[in-house]
Amino acid sequence: MHGACSHLSSDARVDHDEIIRRDQARVESIYSKLSKNSANEVSEAKSTELPAKSGITLGSGNYIVTIGIGTPKHDLSLVFDTGSDLTWTQCEPCLGSCYSQKEPKFNPSSSSTYQNVSCSSPMCEDAESCSASNCVYSIVYGDKSFTQGFLAKEKFTLTNSDVLEDVYFGCGENNQGLFDGVAGLLGLGPGKLSLPAQTTTTYNNIFSYCLPSFTSNSTGHLTFGSAGISESVKFTPISSFPSAFNYGIDIIGISVGDKELAITPNSFSTEGAIIDSGTVFTRLPTKVYAELRSVFKEKMSSYKSTSGYGLFDTCYDFTGLDTVTYPTIAFSFAGSTVVELDGSGISLPIKISQVCLAFAGNDDLPAIFGNVQQTTLDVVYDVAGGRVGFAPNGC
Repeated sequence: MHGACSHLSSDARVDHDEIIRRDQARVESIYSKLSKNSANEVSEAKSTELPAKSGITLGSGNYIVTIGIGTPKHDLSLVFDTGSDLTWTQCEPCLGSCYSQKEPKFNPSSSSTYQNVSCSSPMCEDAESCSASNCVYSIVYGDKSFTQGFLAKEKFTLTNSDVLEDVYFGCGENNQGLFDGVAGLLGLGPGKLSLPAQTTTTYNNIFSYCLPSFTSNSTGHLTFGSAGISESVKFTPISSFPSAFNYGIDIIGISVGDKELAITPNSFSTEGAIIDSGTVFTRLPTKVYAELRSVFKEKMSSYKSTSGYGLFDTCYDFTGLDTVTYPTIAFSFAGSTVVELDGSGISLPIKISQVCLAFAGNDDLPAIFGNVQQTTLDVVYDVAGGRVGFAPNGC
């Protein structure tokens, strides 16, 4: 049986309960917000590549890049998030409250290039309030996490040779929630305040990433621009359904091993689906997940099953085994795009005696293709072209 082979190692010291808790809060945030293919060529533009690392050491299942903000630059670790538009970081002074982060907080008074945005600016039209004619932003996430502060402009240093002037961002002076360790978020969403949207003339509103698996020590990348994109990338159209706030995709099929799941045009049509770098585990409609689980169990019948863990009800005890072979799991998206998951995109190793199928069922809106399932893939967002692409072996 063809499948993904996983080499097993000793138990990692990872707080899985915290990761699952944060991920569930993220999903609730998405649901709360929602309640309010062509040729493979992409246009050439300047490109900038940043190293991307897992936030696992900070208790996060998300991925982090380091950005220099201000003059002189202040290096900060930010979670990059395709489900958020505004980039923000914690700023001194914290007039309300601030959570704990690894680096010192950004102090705008120490930067010669910091500028507050006026309330008369078109970029302030969605703001809720002003303070002394300065634009004040406020974002409340579905899990009650929040950030509040001044909308500002500042110099962003991506690499030593790639500097962006006058980037709009949030200088947060009152921030609380599930962000501990990181300095804030780097917004990659489809809105006008996202970094890709602000840098269209430089990077053609194209970005890509490869997410290394939790269990590896490898480094992935977050790349702005189109240089270096693999010719093997296969694209699927971006859909504005179920929400213009996220990158929608159309899931038209899922296979486990040699068996296609009984997915009909109605399986996702009501709920829709999105791809999200900030949600850890893929959520599927309950009926779809139940069939995936059933077929997966059948293909894994030679391995010893064990008790479930949190969200995950399908787990195995691999004690004493050097390698495990999983059945191949592949997603089919609109545009005849088939994406085969890496082995690390199939399982969550709680410990060697409890390795779980890394999917969950949920009938709330929408289905979510999470970052665990995206690991090791090159994922390309050609926002200007209205499509998302995938290629194997990205990192």
